[in-house]
Formats: sequence, C-alpha cells, structure tokens
Amino acid sequence: MIADINDKEVSGLYKTGIIQQTAYWSAVKKMQGIESKAFNFKSKHSDLYIGVEDDTYFVGDLLIIIQAVDHEHSIAYVPYGPEIEPSEENQGVFLEQLSESLRSYLPPNCIMIRYDLSWESHWAKEDDCYDLYGNWLGVPEKRIQEMRFNFNTENWNFHKANTDILPSNTIFMNLRKEEDLLLANMKSKTRYNIHLAERKGVKVHSLGLESLEIWYELYRQTALRNNFFLHDINYFKIVLSAKANDTLSPADVYLLVAEVDNQPLAAMFLVIAANRGTYLYGASASENRNYMATYALQWRAMQVAKEKGCTEYDFFGVSPQADPSHPLYGLYRFKTGFGGEIYHRMGCWDYPLDNEKYRYYASMEFKNQSYHLS
Repeated sequence: MIADINDKEVSGLYKTGIIQQTAYWSAVKKMQGIESKAFNFKSKHSDLYIGVEDDTYFVGDLLIIIQAVDHEHSIAYVPYGPEIEPSEENQGVFLEQLSESLRSYLPPNCIMIRYDLSWESHWAKEDDCYDLYGNWLGVPEKRIQEMRFNFNTENWNFHKANTDILPSNTIFMNLRKEEDLLLANMKSKTRYNIHLAERKGVKVHSLGLESLEIWYELYRQTALRNNFFLHDINYFKIVLSAKANDTLSPADVYLLVAEVDNQPLAAMFLVIAANRGTYLYGASASENRNYMATYALQWRAMQVAKEKGCTEYDFFGVSPQADPSHPLYGLYRFKTGFGGEIYHRMGCWDYPLDNEKYRYYASMEFKNQSYHLS
C-alpha cells in the first residue's frame, strides 16, 4: 500500500488548509525549541479507496513533531495528519504500513507514533449513534473502537489514546455562500447579537505584535474565569511572529480585537492557510459582556477569511454534543449559533514502536488526562 517514503525539507510541505500540517506550524514549533520532520509517501489510488481501480500513484506528505518525553525518549506526534483520508476499511492498514515505513526515520528511542487524525469519526456516519432529535451519542468503548480500526491490519497494534490533544469535534462554516445567506442561516439570537454589537459601536481591528499585551490581558481574564491553563505571553508571540513565506505552505496570522471607544472587549487569533480560516485562540473581558463583542469578532473573522479567498472557516473546538456537563458546552452553544456543520474527528490513535515503554507511558498519561480547552 505504501510504495515509497522519503524525508524532505519542511519548506517543501504541500499547501494545505490544515495549519498543523504546514511549514508555518513547523516554524512555530522550532521557535518553541521542538524538532519536526517532513516526509513524502506514495500509494496507489486503488489501495486507498474501495471500489477504485486506478493504479496511478497518489503522492502525499505529513509533518511529524518529535516531542521529548525525557532525556532519552520521545514520541512522534502527527497533528491532524496525514491529510489524505482512505476508505474506512483501508485506514488501519494504511497507517500501519505508513508507521512501519517511518520507523527507521525516527529517533532510536521513539516510544510511539501518535496520529491526531482529522479524519471523520467512523461513528459519525452511523444512524444508531444519534438520538431521535439528531444529537450525536458519541463513540463506543475503546475496545470496540480498536476492533474496528485494526480491521485488516497485520499487527493489530493501534490503540485509541486516553486523551485527544487537538480538538476532536469542531464546526465548519461554508464560506462559499454570500454574506446575506450566511447571516440568514444563523440562529436568530446569534444574528441579533451581531447586529446589537454593531448598534452599540463595537469595532473590530487587526493589530500587530506591538499590541500583544492587549490580547494577553483579555486572555488572562478568560483563563481566570474558566479555570484553564495560562500560557506564557511568549507562546502567543511565537504564533503571531512565526513566518514561513519562503515555503510551499505558509500561513497568515491576524490578531483581531473588538473594542468600544478604545476599550478592548474581545480578541482572537485568525490563521489563514490555503482555503481555510481557523479560529485558533480566543479571549474576552469579564466586564461589558452585554456589548456582544465576541459575536462581532467571529463575524468579522469570517468576513476576513472570505476576503482572503477562503471557502471554509474552522471554529476549532466544541463539546461533541449538547451536554451541559461538558467543559466545552459553552463553546458548543456559542459556535453552533453561527449555523455551520458539526464535524466529529477520529482523534488520537497510537502506534507503539516499543510496547513495554508505551504501556508505561499510556498508564501515566491516563492518570493526567484532561479535556482540550481551546
């Protein structure tokens, strides 16, 4: 199935809307002191897709982050990659052959390859995984997931990770529609709040690195209000300043700030890569929430993405269903109001390269698992 694999320069990573698979993202990781590698692979179309008799080769690539676990060991992490999505029946065996082909290119003490798959969940297509109201009921227990994913594999070696690193549930907005139609498809309360913010004088501006302190103060308030981990300001400085303009897969990053009378009320990072705009990080003030600045901010971000030629907008992270007990339920309510389509990803899958060390790592990780908070 995998006919050939070879490493290549990160600058040669192909253009993609998945920012975590771009040369830009590698530049971010490099500035954080984290190594990354890029690879090309070849596979016949007939090996990828059921019912296809085309024996020509597909050439794809992927970015792998080499994450140190301690002074001796590492894991190979593939964020939202590979992008190519084979037929469900071929997915496990495809990744198995890809993993074995990659083994010799990875550090000797690499414990595993973790694929944070952006592929659609197998259970998102199952009618019996939805209730009478169309709400997704989620995936079955890990044992059932692993049986299905390892189907056709030789080594039966894939394990569903105890935690997902990147959001496994998101909402995509189709930006091919005209703005009037986008507004018309929103929930009435969301549309009302966008217009209310406009009437109250909320303006959205794109600011530069010199305004990062404005973002960070809003982010600090958000972290305190929602009790999540507070990244250092240098983390966001890297995201905003990293450049990959001399590569095949650059990205443009915008710091958008919504304010009234020069008072910042909400801010976000918008990343434009290929045909996709992604809402990467967001923050808002704890006061003056009646100005509905977050609604104005999202609407302006969609407009900017559309102006830049994007055909889709990724809201990047919601709870899997309308469950008030889930930590991301507030984001679910907010983001679904804009009228996009919810998308359930496969999440993280591990291919151990050293089974004994993997079992120890997985057991330690299980004790510290947590939800992803965007």
